[in-house]
Amino acid sequence: MSEACCAAAPKNGNGRYDLVVVGAGSAGFSAAITAVEEGAQVALVGHGTIGGTCVNIGCVPSKTLIRATEAVHHANAAPTRFDGIESGARVVDWSAQVAQKDALVASLRQAKYSDLLPEYNNVAYLEGRARLVEGGVDVSGTRLSSERIIIATGARPAVPAIPGIEDVAPLDSTTALSLNELPRSMIVLGGGYVGAELAQTFARAGVAVTLVFRSRLLPEAEPEIGQALVGYLADEGVTIVGGLTYESVHKTDDGGVALAIIKRGRPDILTAERMLVATGRTPNTEGLGLSQADVAQASTGAIVIDDRMRTSKPGVYAAGDVTGKDQFVYMAAYGAKLAARNALNGNGLRYDNTTMPAIVFTDPQVASVGLTEAQAHAAGHIVRTSVLSLDDLPRAFAARDTRGLIKLVADAATRKLLGAHILAPEGADSIQTAALAIRCGLTIDDLSETIFPYLTTVEGVKLAALAFDRDVKKLSCCAG
Repeated sequence: MSEACCAAAPKNGNGRYDLVVVGAGSAGFSAAITAVEEGAQVALVGHGTIGGTCVNIGCVPSKTLIRATEAVHHANAAPTRFDGIESGARVVDWSAQVAQKDALVASLRQAKYSDLLPEYNNVAYLEGRARLVEGGVDVSGTRLSSERIIIATGARPAVPAIPGIEDVAPLDSTTALSLNELPRSMIVLGGGYVGAELAQTFARAGVAVTLVFRSRLLPEAEPEIGQALVGYLADEGVTIVGGLTYESVHKTDDGGVALAIIKRGRPDILTAERMLVATGRTPNTEGLGLSQADVAQASTGAIVIDDRMRTSKPGVYAAGDVTGKDQFVYMAAYGAKLAARNALNGNGLRYDNTTMPAIVFTDPQVASVGLTEAQAHAAGHIVRTSVLSLDDLPRAFAARDTRGLIKLVADAATRKLLGAHILAPEGADSIQTAALAIRCGLTIDDLSETIFPYLTTVEGVKLAALAFDRDVKKLSCCAG
C-alpha cells in the first residue's frame, strides 16, 4: 500500500485532521479506529514495519515458538507421567520453525493491519518520520495540521550498561526469535517475563541455557511463584544464577561470550556461545521533537502522562509502551482507545489498571491480577492469604502434572478478593475469572459458593477460596 494512495486530505473541508496518531502498531490502530468510530478524520503515521511490536517481533512470534518447544517437552515427558506410553520428540530443523513463524507473522500483519486500512475511509495513512511542530505533525516534510495528537511509537529492547557488552553483539528478543541456527549454549540476562520465557524456550529446543538476573526471578510476582518456577526451570536443565552484580562482558578465544559477575561477594565468570539480553525496553522517542514541544519525559525517556492519557503539552496524548506503563499489548490498545475518546470528547475517561491481567507464558504459566500480598499490606489492608498447591487440584493430578500453585489475597475484614496469582499449566486461561471477581467486588465467600466445572484448572480458584477457612484435603471430589 503506497503512501500516495493513502495520504488523502481530510474530508472536513478545513484542511485539518481531527486527530493525528503517530505510530502504526496495536496502540496506533486502536486509537485510529476508535476515532473513526467517533466520526473523526484521522491521519495515521507509520514508520518501519506496520503492525508494531506484538504481531511482528513480540507476542505472536514468541508464543508460536514457545508452543512448538512445549510440544517437544511434553512428548518427552509423557512416558514419565503415563504408564504404557512411548513417545519422544526433538528439534531437527529450527529454521523450519522460524520460517513457519515468519509466515504466520506475515499473514496476521496483512490481515489485521494492512488490509484494515481500506476499510476505514476516514483514515489517511502516511509512512515517514514524524516530528511534533506548531499546529500539528511534520512527516518527512508533509505537514499534518491538527489540534489533537496521540503518540504511540512503542518501545524496543534496551541494552544494559555493562562494560564490553556492545563488543559481543548480544541477541535481544527480536534477533533471538529470528535465529535460523540454534547455538550450543546461551546466557540469558534478565529475570523478567521475557527472560524467563525465552530461557525455557531455547532450553527445550536443546540449547544449554544459563539464566542470570540481579535480584530474583519474576521480581514483580509473588515470591512463592518465582521460587517455584526456579525449581521447574532447573528441573529442565536451565542453570539459574540470581542475586548477582554484572561486572563486564568480553569475547572468548573461541568467539563465544564471557560474563564476569559477582555473587555473594565472590567473582565468577560464566561462558556461552551467545548472549541474549532481556533486561527491559526503552521508548521510541528519538526525533519526535518532544523537548521542543514541551512534552515531559521521565528519566527513562518514557513520555509522562496522567490518568486521562494527557501529556504535559495540551492537545498531545500518549499511549502504549512509549509511556513505560503496563507493557502488554491489550493495555496499549485500551489506553489508546481512552486517549482517542478523551482527545475528541473532553477528557472524561480515566485509565484504570486495577484489574489488569498479567501473563508470563512459561510452562507452567504465570497469571496474576490485582494486588500482591505486599501491595495489599502497603495499601493499608488487613490481609489474609490462601495458597493452594496443585497437589490438591483434581485437574492437575488427573493430568499427572501438579507443578504450580494458586494464591489468593483478600481483605480480612470485608473478605473481598484483592488479588489472584496462578502458577499452573494453562493457568492463563483461568485468571479472567478472578479479574471479573475483583472488578465486581466479589468476596472469597462468593467464589466459594459459585459453581465451577470439575476437572478444570479454574476450579482451583474456588478451592483456594475455600482454603481460607477449611482444609480442602478433607473434601471429597466436587464436595466444595
